[in-house]
Amino acid sequence: MPAPTFALLNETALICTLPPPASLEKQRKLWAFADVVREWPGVSEAVVGMNNLTVFTGYETDLDELAGKMKRWWPRIRPGAHQGRLQEIAVVYGGDFGEDLAEVAAFHRRTPAEIVKQHTAPLYTVFMMGFQPGFPYLGGLPDSLHTPRRAVPRTQVPAGSVGIGGSQTGVYPFASPGGWQIIGRTEAALFQTGISPPTLLSAGDTVRFVAERIIL
Repeated sequence: MPAPTFALLNETALICTLPPPASLEKQRKLWAFADVVREWPGVSEAVVGMNNLTVFTGYETDLDELAGKMKRWWPRIRPGAHQGRLQEIAVVYGGDFGEDLAEVAAFHRRTPAEIVKQHTAPLYTVFMMGFQPGFPYLGGLPDSLHTPRRAVPRTQVPAGSVGIGGSQTGVYPFASPGGWQIIGRTEAALFQTGISPPTLLSAGDTVRFVAERIIL
């Protein structure tokens, strides 16, 4: 695995970054690295992103010294055997629930039903959470479904929308602007303030989409 680069973000944070592309093996090593770094004196938080790890500290921490320690530790870290939860998410594909399904099918020269079959076949892994509270960036989208984002983003994407953005797929927990290709929608609540933890998914969990209905 390639060595990461280290850069200061501000007086109390630094970022450890791996070169693209993202992969499950890289994410697993970053999760394991974060578990180690969180235990170090002076570290207040370690957050895994896509191909990176951001470490937050207090003002008294010497970030250059911390970066040096992280560089020395990185080769010792082995990708963890993290076992997340499996979550099945029921989706209505197409129609008003998946406005871009037909366009995605045309782009790949497939039928909408074939796109749904391909999208529901894999077991996806949550690489990271971001963009919105509860938004999962899922790894494992088949190469045959990689689709460019929309040239013109929508000003409003409904909550629960299931989309494809480049090499990833994900679910919008809340209504918001967005440029992903929307192929379906779920009623699953990805973020609820009244429960702990409030997110349905966490990094390392696995997801399987289930076609509740296809509207052609």
